[in-house]
Amino acid sequence: MTRLWLVRHGPTHARAMVGWTDLPADLSDTAALARLRAALPEAPAVSSDLGRAIATADALDRPRLPHDPALREISFGAWEMRGFAEVEAEDPDTLRAYWDRPGDIAPPGGESWNALSGRVDAAIDRLLALGLPDLIVVAHFGPILRVVQRARGQSARAAFAQKIDNLSLTEVRRGAEGWQVGRVNHRA
Repeated sequence: MTRLWLVRHGPTHARAMVGWTDLPADLSDTAALARLRAALPEAPAVSSDLGRAIATADALDRPRLPHDPALREISFGAWEMRGFAEVEAEDPDTLRAYWDRPGDIAPPGGESWNALSGRVDAAIDRLLALGLPDLIVVAHFGPILRVVQRARGQSARAAFAQKIDNLSLTEVRRGAEGWQVGRVNHRA
């Protein structure tokens, strides 16, 4: 059995759709980081290759595996770094469909939920194949939500109702008996 300790990176404070834009994380809440470190096992950590995830993983002070670009946030394409209202004014039908019927709908030049799911599933499967009893994965809202969705066997629309806060901890186990979901969006 492998327990995945999924940590969402520190906040960026951006008021826009932030996917592949490499914004820094605000890691000034040292008390929250200390509580998070105390809640995690002494296990290796892997992160996406975006700076906000790398810096958060570094702050956890655990042995590191190489960064994995497959753990990146969803690519918002032409919507990247734009506010919801701005995109809605330009393309309301696609925007609503993207959030209301997640699947193959993608922002122009961006990534669909199904595309994100495929790359995240492949990355998680590679990490599970390492056979580690515990692994800390520092990633983003989308990839963490996808792991929870997969583990629960729920629809993407149902998964979208789940909140994943910055510096939160989500615990998922995978073993011979299948997936088990522990704490989700836990604030240590």
